[in-house]
Amino acid sequence: MSFALVAGLALTAVAQAPAAAQPHPFTVMDMQAMERISEPQLSPDKKLVAYTLRTTDMDANKGRTDIWVVGVDGKGARQLTTHEANDASPRWLADGKSLLFLSTRSGSQQLWRINLDGGEPTQVTRLPVDVESVVVFPDGKRVLMSLSVYPDLPADKVLEETAKRDAEKEKSKVKARAYDSLLYRHWDTWEDGKRSHLFTWTIGEGNPVDLLAGFDGDSPTQPWGGPEEISISPDGKEVVFAATMMSKEAAWSTDVNLFSVPAVGGAAPKPLTADNKAADTLPSFSPDGKWLAYLAMRRPMYESDQLRIILVDRKTGAKKELTKDWDRSAGELVWSADSKTIFTTADNVGNHSVFAVDVASGKVTTPVDKGHNASPIFAGSRLLFLQDTLSSPAELFSVALPKGNDLKPVTTVNAARVKSVQWGSYEQFNFPGAKGEKVHGWVVKPAGFKDGQKYPVAFLVHGGPQGSFGNHFHYRWNPQVYAGAGYAAVFIDFHGSTGYGQAFTDAINKDWGGAPYEDLMKGLDFALQKYPFLDGNRVAALGASYGGYMINWLAGHTDRFKCLVNHDGIFDTRMGYYDTEELWFPEWEHGGKPWEVPESYEKDNPAQHVKNWKTPMLVVHGGRDYRVVETQGMATFSALQRKGIPSRFLHFPDENHWVLKPQNSVLWHKEVLGWLDKWTKAEVAQR
Repeated sequence: MSFALVAGLALTAVAQAPAAAQPHPFTVMDMQAMERISEPQLSPDKKLVAYTLRTTDMDANKGRTDIWVVGVDGKGARQLTTHEANDASPRWLADGKSLLFLSTRSGSQQLWRINLDGGEPTQVTRLPVDVESVVVFPDGKRVLMSLSVYPDLPADKVLEETAKRDAEKEKSKVKARAYDSLLYRHWDTWEDGKRSHLFTWTIGEGNPVDLLAGFDGDSPTQPWGGPEEISISPDGKEVVFAATMMSKEAAWSTDVNLFSVPAVGGAAPKPLTADNKAADTLPSFSPDGKWLAYLAMRRPMYESDQLRIILVDRKTGAKKELTKDWDRSAGELVWSADSKTIFTTADNVGNHSVFAVDVASGKVTTPVDKGHNASPIFAGSRLLFLQDTLSSPAELFSVALPKGNDLKPVTTVNAARVKSVQWGSYEQFNFPGAKGEKVHGWVVKPAGFKDGQKYPVAFLVHGGPQGSFGNHFHYRWNPQVYAGAGYAAVFIDFHGSTGYGQAFTDAINKDWGGAPYEDLMKGLDFALQKYPFLDGNRVAALGASYGGYMINWLAGHTDRFKCLVNHDGIFDTRMGYYDTEELWFPEWEHGGKPWEVPESYEKDNPAQHVKNWKTPMLVVHGGRDYRVVETQGMATFSALQRKGIPSRFLHFPDENHWVLKPQNSVLWHKEVLGWLDKWTKAEVAQR
């Protein structure tokens, strides 16, 4: 099939989005239609929540965002911004009557303000560079903004000169790049010499002050960091932030550090965690100012080490580990108003739960267990949070504290869409896996399931490898898409997965092809025996990133699958080291550098087993993927083609490690489901 025809089919799929009538099986178009809530922010009087709502514009081939507000009781939801540009990141001012937010409506991303009682937004900043994130000071008169600048420029002219240098680069006919050290590209972006710096600004007065003048590091950290990595002291005098330095060791170091700087500037950032060579992040002052909490890892170079909650006594400087007896990895830090409790979230046996940690004793309770929960907000007697499940996208909910009972919806933005869909029911199971240890998995029945009928199986393998496929509404690997297409979906949280204790997560180190492979095979066998509706003769395996690596590994170790789908997967672990950007990852996972421990890289190398490959495979790769570069996918396809194995290569030149653009997602799902249908549907299986 030609590229032009493939693209045309994708656009046709967009035009034929299912109409809302009788409940219908879930499709990629339903997934794209779901509106996505993020960044909930509680008003000063604790009566309202502002949030960002993303809708998908298929014609423009992108998501667009607006600001909404709703009562904590779920009443009075209303849209505040309606511009075609992106409006996001609402932040309350101290009066509780107006909001700041980021918007691209002026042509660049700047800070805007809107009053709750109506009227058009007004532009607050007109800076020559984009405002990337914003935090409001407790006094409501100042803001802390992150802006990308060249750190070698004079501090008093850094914004203007940064814009000037960028313009000169844009005008130049020469687009060559030269580097003298790593890290010269990261995730999907080439290093350009700019750093994310924090600027303070009194709203409407003077010029922003660079608190990190001359600082050769990024805060927030790149590419994932945001305002959660910044904390302002309750008295507004101090800013503590997480940062990564762009040293020569940046490509093989996970040493994120916390720094302190006066909020008025004029002093170099002071390192607070230099003694720990592993990651320290997410600083958070207690409301009473007595404590600074943050998350810390123990082991340098290991990005999946346990994140522990550390408390610092602001008077004495003494540190204590608050969660030393808790075998989960914390993901967020939110204080109660009385500074006695910290709320956090963590992967937890196939869910992502909300936990409450008592500051005095370290005792951990679980007010919200099931589902995928995020962004907890303490609102007096109730806790607000975002929750999604395998059959519902995220909505705001609240529960009563301290028990976590009386669950109530705060938003219902997708209620009609959820009701219009025929969902596949699901359940979790467990079985004896590798090392005789308990391993968990999930099964999702096909939409319209009928007793006595057998269904083909989509066997989904998660990435990471320290990750989890669980009770979560995923926008790239959603099991309901396969259920809606007539498949039963099965997925296993093999050794190495998160949410089952740190030892379970560590088990994959230096063992990529061992225990995880055993878990996957045992888990599939268990599911086939437990659920008679699964057709063991019609199973397809799919995975991305490490999941794509495992697809290549499966190809060399079993022929039980009718077909395979490999998205951005590693073909050659040795070359995977040399062409990736974050070298700490393979060095930790394989126990050293490939010239030091070549046997470790070759032990679990899919390229060593190509001679055994037989199974048809669809290979997908993004051209802007610098984590697992596109040549890994090309090598996989070359091996398949040279061996005469039915195969297909789908390349997205404008995507990174993920497929994010809506029309690309539609095409991806059409290709993947088409490949599965070709090899697993009944008429093929009976040949």
